[in-house]
Amino acid sequence: MQPKIVFSDIDGTLLNNKRLLSEATISQFKRIKAYTPIVLISSRMPNAMVHLQKMASISHFPIIAYNGGLIIVNDEIVSSTEIKGSILQEIISFNKQTDVHLSLYNHNHWYVPQMDYWAKREISNTKTTPEILINDQVASRWKAEQKGAHKIMCMGNVDAIDKLYHFLHQNYSNKLHLYRSKETYIEIAPAEISKKTAIQFLLNRVYTNFSFKDVAAFGDNFNDIEMLDAAGFGVAVANAKKEVLAVSKYTTLAGTNDGVAHFIKNYI
Repeated sequence: MQPKIVFSDIDGTLLNNKRLLSEATISQFKRIKAYTPIVLISSRMPNAMVHLQKMASISHFPIIAYNGGLIIVNDEIVSSTEIKGSILQEIISFNKQTDVHLSLYNHNHWYVPQMDYWAKREISNTKTTPEILINDQVASRWKAEQKGAHKIMCMGNVDAIDKLYHFLHQNYSNKLHLYRSKETYIEIAPAEISKKTAIQFLLNRVYTNFSFKDVAAFGDNFNDIEMLDAAGFGVAVANAKKEVLAVSKYTTLAGTNDGVAHFIKNYI
């Protein structure tokens, strides 16, 4: 038995030291794409994923963005789950005590309050460019448009992030996923979605001939745990968090050492 469909995380899992796909990864994706769907699944916005699809000629496959909050098939949104505007406004109001950088995302719109260190870092990481608009103005605009946030990215010094995390955990632990990917980061998503639920959505609606036992899922961080645990071939890269390694069924080379390509070459 071998995997019949691939779902891969991006950051920390799939990219080389230049934060792009290596030639080895592109080669393996092109080798299997005719008979094995390859779906990128990430906390990124869609625009920060499509250039990677183009590199490997896999643009015809779906994209799962925002940890499952937005699913796109054939350039059409088929599932969208947002953080409510009322919660967004409460987070913005509390953050005036901590002054953490809040990046606000909806579909392909990314808003930053200023072009600071954190914004520039994310531009470098994701090859996308934000719009500059203070958080309160974004919340007001989205309220008028009846929109919420697909993701809130919180970035700042450890003490400020700790204070914000405590507030979020105390007040919204049943409504929000709080991913502490680094000491200086919190990624916020709606509680009802995850990478696992997004994969299940596609298995139910698009890839109906496959089940989780057919899935090869690759990841490295806390938001990958459910996905790897459910997949028949749950694969952690060697640089993954210890909690991710603990639930994975397989371990491959580190992400920057072509771990995903190495596994595909040997198992598909």
